[in-house]
Amino acid sequence: MAASVLKAGVRLGSSQWTGQSLTQNIDSHKQPKAQRVSMPIRAGSYAEELVQTAKTVASPGRGILAIDESNATCGKRLASIGLENNETNRQAYRQLLLTTPGLGEYISGSILFEETLYQSTTDGRKFVDCLREQNIMPGIKVDKGLVPLPGSNNESWCQGLDGLASRSAEYYKQGARFAKWRTVVSIPNGPSDLAVKEAAWGLARYAAISQDNGLVPIVEPEILLDGDHSIDRTLEVAEKVWAEVFFYLAENNVFFEGILLKPSMVTPGAEHKEKATPQQVADYTLKMLKRRVPPAVPGIMFLSGGQYEVEATLNLNAMNQSPNPWHVSFSYARALQNTSLKTWKGLPENIEAAQRALLIRAKANSLAQLGRYSAEGESEESKKGMFVKGYTY
Repeated sequence: MAASVLKAGVRLGSSQWTGQSLTQNIDSHKQPKAQRVSMPIRAGSYAEELVQTAKTVASPGRGILAIDESNATCGKRLASIGLENNETNRQAYRQLLLTTPGLGEYISGSILFEETLYQSTTDGRKFVDCLREQNIMPGIKVDKGLVPLPGSNNESWCQGLDGLASRSAEYYKQGARFAKWRTVVSIPNGPSDLAVKEAAWGLARYAAISQDNGLVPIVEPEILLDGDHSIDRTLEVAEKVWAEVFFYLAENNVFFEGILLKPSMVTPGAEHKEKATPQQVADYTLKMLKRRVPPAVPGIMFLSGGQYEVEATLNLNAMNQSPNPWHVSFSYARALQNTSLKTWKGLPENIEAAQRALLIRAKANSLAQLGRYSAEGESEESKKGMFVKGYTY
């Protein structure tokens, strides 16, 4: 009895106080009791800048180049072309990508790993400045990775909230203007209510802290491709996840005009017997988004999640065949980098060819954002599958 009374009391108190409240008498004669007025604080002094940053990233015909792989994951990429995983090689690869001439025509933002945010080119130019010269917004991965979630069905949660405010303030000083936090939901493992709520709450707290420090948060609950489930099951889970995410974003007074989303496309599981067409992926994905995402959100920047390069581009193109309430674009890592990496092979004489390969993929996705892409003439490398079961970043 005592516990239930206490719980009720806590709920009552929390429902009466949202954000910052003021007590004022509207009319002391007609209304002798003080009235509490709810005044949520949203985005603080950075509100205008957050809106402008989000609009710049979500600009027509452009999307995000994600090169925020951890050092361990970047090492896997380098190993695939026979290179040792060390800072010199990681710097060389990221320099190749970030100094590609003309990249800013198709890329509006780039998500960096912390190491890269503080690095410079071999001739002394800061990577952040290389991006800004092409009107590309520098972004930063701020989460600290996935760890097991106790009490769940072998699921995970994303750590990194401790110290996030101070780290975000430093990233802003270094030139970052948006942030990324990735958590995941596994359909084969449930997903459990606990895992979904933990993902949504963590994303909401991260988003509020980011905005408070001048960074536009990319909200990314990735629904993994792993599994043999149908596209209808993916839709069901995606709707549940995004309902929870937006509930907790609102609870944390997150400023919707100053965020970006990075959802998974709604597809069947990678091991499902029937593969969806680009039109089916577009129909299911847009159905989910229209049911769950307010039009105040400026941009939907899809992750590729292991789709092969052309597949991710075709699906994006199908989603842009008619107007959407938001900028519908891309935030790809492997689906932009794969052919470029294989072309480079770690050889200085291949840098220009590798940069051309990156531009080809960036331009293809730019056309897809505008709904004008055709797969005619695409290379065989861009059509190779990249899904890895149980892939970790």
